[in-house]
Amino acid sequence: MAKTDFKSVAEYLATLPKHTRDVLQRVRGAINKALPDAEEGISYQIPTFKQEGSAVIYFAGWKEHYSVYPATKKVVAAFKAELAGYELSRGTIRFPLSEPVPVKLIAAIAKLRAQETVALLAERKAKRSKVSKKPKASKKPRPSKKPRPSKKPKASKSPRRAGSARNSSS
Repeated sequence: MAKTDFKSVAEYLATLPKHTRDVLQRVRGAINKALPDAEEGISYQIPTFKQEGSAVIYFAGWKEHYSVYPATKKVVAAFKAELAGYELSRGTIRFPLSEPVPVKLIAAIAKLRAQETVALLAERKAKRSKVSKKPKASKKPRPSKKPRPSKKPKASKSPRRAGSARNSSS
């Protein structure tokens, strides 16, 4: 069984075949160069780059391809022409291991994902501050409610027994 509890990107890459490892090193370098302030790590057991604690981009190696995630609608739209020759599905861009690494494209995708992530974090922060700074509406005094009388517990009935006089119909 393959190891799946990676602690670092280097550890993840070390488990891959040499050719796949070499290709992913180029992908890693392209992302690193595009996002010099990003923190590299492992999330979902694959390499990821994070900014401000949020994942920006992931990548992973497979038998015949490597993938970059997430392929958001904005990413797909912005690079529609460049991505035309690659397989796209469910937020994933698949690049064949047999072709040269499109370093510039991967770097551009990483930069766009970083912009998306920063915008999303700013949006979330604005929502939180809007919610916390929400002025309290002046409440009109409500008419006082009359206290309800306390309910007395009902007397418990003894359980019915099968064959008792009440249940028989003779």
